[in-house]
Amino acid sequence: MTSLSTRLSEYLDHRRRFGADMASAGESLKPFVTFADAEGAERVTTDLFLRWKAAFGSAGPNTWAIRLGAVRSFATWLQGIDGRHEIPPKGLVRRRNARPRPHIFSEEEIGRIVTVAAELTSPSGLRGATFPALFGLIAVTGLRIGEATGLDDRDLDAGDATLHVRCGKNGRSRVIPVTRCTVGELLAYQGFRRRAVGHSGDGALFQDGNGRRTSVRNAQWNFAKVGQAVGLRRPSPGKGRGPRIHDLRHTMASRTILDWFRQGRDVDEEMYRLSAYLGHVDPSGTYYYIEAVPELLALASERGLRALGDGGAS
Repeated sequence: MTSLSTRLSEYLDHRRRFGADMASAGESLKPFVTFADAEGAERVTTDLFLRWKAAFGSAGPNTWAIRLGAVRSFATWLQGIDGRHEIPPKGLVRRRNARPRPHIFSEEEIGRIVTVAAELTSPSGLRGATFPALFGLIAVTGLRIGEATGLDDRDLDAGDATLHVRCGKNGRSRVIPVTRCTVGELLAYQGFRRRAVGHSGDGALFQDGNGRRTSVRNAQWNFAKVGQAVGLRRPSPGKGRGPRIHDLRHTMASRTILDWFRQGRDVDEEMYRLSAYLGHVDPSGTYYYIEAVPELLALASERGLRALGDGGAS
């Protein structure tokens, strides 16, 4: 009988051949199949999922709803091979309707995060170079964590000061401009990395101490530990609770929009540019940042009231 770990590798390869970005799904499913193999499970069942959740159930309902969705997709594919696999029901885990309010980092907090990340240790010294560069890049570009860890050396065009984001959400790619300062920081990181671990086979931009691509899970873990060290997350043997690495993306977007309001720019027109830069399908996803940040919502409401007043006077 083929193990579920082997089937997972086949599943991820199959989906990637059709252009799917499977980084997040892979991170969710690997612990599941590891648990299943340890139990000697040969097929996915609802009971297997529930036992896994009971054993590792410290995450919130939204996280478990995402994991359930990944297991359901995997089980659906497995049924094409063996009809005895069960697809856990969709409503098995209830996710909260409200999206968590993002933490908007101050410039001082981001500076502390980068400084403490540079103090992370590893035998090669690369850990203390990779994570300041990675966290700093997300803070200034608003890249999703999977997009940032998916970057290759070839994706940086130092001459044009652009990044080619190939691992975008839903398989979409885009090219974004970056500042010359950002280019300089990335080139300096590449130089240090090559001296520390040499040239890797996969060409990944951000690498761990063994020259392998830094995973999303590894980045989240190190960000959590840095967050605990600077007092932004609760102390915990694990990741604990508090601001997430994804909040760096929220911060970049929110501060960009806030600057537009303060400068008196046409926010609706600018929103289309920011939407494309962030990789949103349409600006409706970008407008979420206004709703999620009280200061932005107040400014938007004030602008709306002024517009109504101007309309009434005309």
